[in-house]
Amino acid sequence: MKTKFLIPILAISLSTVACNNNTSSNAEQTTDEHAGHDHSAAGHEGHNHAQTTTPNQAPPIEVPAVKAPVVSIPDFNFYKVKSGIAFSKADIPAGKNTVFVLFDPSCGHCQHETSALAKNYEKIKNINVYYVSMNDPALMASFFTSFGKELEGKPNVEMLYDRNQDFIQKFHVPSKFPANYVYGADGALKTYWEGEKSIEDVIAAFTK
Repeated sequence: MKTKFLIPILAISLSTVACNNNTSSNAEQTTDEHAGHDHSAAGHEGHNHAQTTTPNQAPPIEVPAVKAPVVSIPDFNFYKVKSGIAFSKADIPAGKNTVFVLFDPSCGHCQHETSALAKNYEKIKNINVYYVSMNDPALMASFFTSFGKELEGKPNVEMLYDRNQDFIQKFHVPSKFPANYVYGADGALKTYWEGEKSIEDVIAAFTK
């Protein structure tokens, strides 16, 4: 039996779990473990995700039972928080590692990782880094100002609003924030993890 959830409930649940100090269930996976398994279309047959509510109201959705991240970057439609301009897979600069950070602006672990990354910006300046959230864009807009000023306005770093919940529908449903997904220049998944890691390990994974 499939269970339906409203996305606000999912967001609250993730935020609660992510901001505790229990790291025993943090998962790191590589493409070796998921080779040949493309979950980009899993659990979506017959689901119409068209926007039927006002832009600021999250529509009820069915949370897919995706147990592992997709092995290659799927098509998606996010929106730049600062400008509202649509951002898709075609807009990702080629030839670099690409990192998606699924986060909640109120999550302490997300704030801490962002602050640490900001202080080490020179080490990640050649990586595409995309912060993605389903939260209120007003909260997202001030996130870098509050917790990562060195990342604000950088050409390789973008804050993206997931208005239609594309991430959990097409990429993965994590159990903790922040959830980091590192894809290579070829678009293939290299590694991912949920929850907080040391900044040395984060940078090593981003740049490997």
